[in-house]
Amino acid sequence: MIITMNYTSVDELKNAWIFKHKSLPISDSDKAKIKPMVASRAKMLWDANISKQVDHPDFFKKGDWPENSSSWTDNGKWETIWDSETEALPELILEHLKWDNNTVIYYCTARDNVIETTWAVFKRCWKNFLFMDDGAILIAKKRKEATQFLSTGYFKVGHKAQ
Repeated sequence: MIITMNYTSVDELKNAWIFKHKSLPISDSDKAKIKPMVASRAKMLWDANISKQVDHPDFFKKGDWPENSSSWTDNGKWETIWDSETEALPELILEHLKWDNNTVIYYCTARDNVIETTWAVFKRCWKNFLFMDDGAILIAKKRKEATQFLSTGYFKVGHKAQ
């Protein structure tokens, strides 16, 4: 019997330091729920939910829903809140993503780099995730809402194409 592994450990990420940063500690129970996908599984999720054409947010083009301005309904600034003592995500994101705490979410930074966790864990650890802010897209299982975090310090909220 062949068992395929869909996840790798946080410690095996090339940028694992973001989840070990001393100024942003993560509990062991939350760390156990942060599940980086192996490249083959990440590629399947990216192709099905983000883009079949490109492998990174920098290269979205016509035909990719994130490139379509009508996918996005509003935007705001995340960086000033990230730099502050405030622990909560920006209010606009929380208002837009009305997901249950146990909703499975995917933080998609590239075709081969997708991290799965729950909405509750992401809300507690978002500052760690945002060390990877280069166009990362946050989506959830069986949900249409989406958020994209840009390296400019801004984010966009909207809906992904089905």
